[in-house]
Amino acid sequence: MKKLALLAFVFLASCYSPEQYEGKMASGNIAADSEFGTVYEVNGGKQICNPSVTMDAERYPGAMLWLNFSGTLNVNETEGFTTTKVGEHDRLTISDTAGNVLWFIMLDSVGAECEFQDPEWSTDSDYIVALAGSNAKGSRGCDEVEYKIVAIRLSDKAFITLSDSVVDEAANPHLWLGERSAKVDSTDKVANFFGTSQIKFVYKNPAGSLVYVDYAKSPKPKKLKAPANASGNMLDSPLISPDGNFIVYDKLNSSYSWNSYIQELSESSSPIEMERTADMLSNPVFPHWWQFGSKLFVVWTEFVDGNSYLNKSDLTNESTWNRSLGRTSMREISVTAGAPNDVALAWNGDVREIAPIPLIGGRSPDGHFIASGTNNGYLLYIP
Repeated sequence: MKKLALLAFVFLASCYSPEQYEGKMASGNIAADSEFGTVYEVNGGKQICNPSVTMDAERYPGAMLWLNFSGTLNVNETEGFTTTKVGEHDRLTISDTAGNVLWFIMLDSVGAECEFQDPEWSTDSDYIVALAGSNAKGSRGCDEVEYKIVAIRLSDKAFITLSDSVVDEAANPHLWLGERSAKVDSTDKVANFFGTSQIKFVYKNPAGSLVYVDYAKSPKPKKLKAPANASGNMLDSPLISPDGNFIVYDKLNSSYSWNSYIQELSESSSPIEMERTADMLSNPVFPHWWQFGSKLFVVWTEFVDGNSYLNKSDLTNESTWNRSLGRTSMREISVTAGAPNDVALAWNGDVREIAPIPLIGGRSPDGHFIASGTNNGYLLYIP
């Protein structure tokens, strides 16, 4: 059943306890209770793209990172954060199911002029990565934009530029960080920023190839082998595994046809296609890693044949809860770096349905939240 809330506020405890979670909503946002959980509308009004679920259940519980369009934002105002006459992609925002803005950063804070693109939470809960776009040389008014990859530390909003060359707006970077160390070379600017030299990031270069940097070995990008028949901008959304050794990503043939792959971060590795089992609605798309205790899963989305992966339906509407659009699934997996392709990964057990609706923004470390957003933004709370 839908609930339309008046302006509500929620006080966040310093220690997050999932079993005590009580979601509320900003004015005009909707929540809907179902057998599989509660679907919360986030920044309602077709104002969401690039959703990335919280990686920090203590500081940012029940929240997601997102990119806005222009116009009016449907979140609670906070100091320095305007909700009217906003510019397209002019900020990065983390907000919760109550519509509270928990964190944000504006374009000029990272020295950019035009827009953000492709924000993604890193594997370290205190860092996010995104593209920051400014006027290309000789351009004014953002008619021609060039992008850099920036990493931003949430705790103090400090940032660092990761790419040493210009990338395009479809780069979709992701960042992995190893354990922080007390012994970091004081002359190494990058290692000092992150507190570790164990740094890896992956992105798509302007030629359409996936490349990665293993900073501990070399700051130069290394090219990954592409799947068969992949060309142009078909490869999308690479995400690094919790151990830093593999990625998952999509090959988008069209808005209605796709394949997903797992691949070791190695120049000699070959992509391994994620299989479609008999009970799945489609090939998997938008795969994300999810570590839960000692178990590793891949979470993905399925869409009913003939449906686009650009789902813009109202997921708080009960009529969508019957898999008529698609569903969200996961499966346990084991991966072994350096192994031959036929034993590099092993699926464990059957595919599990998480929700009978398609959600694309990943699952939080505690497992209680899944994010989504293609125009309409949502957080699913799983009790």
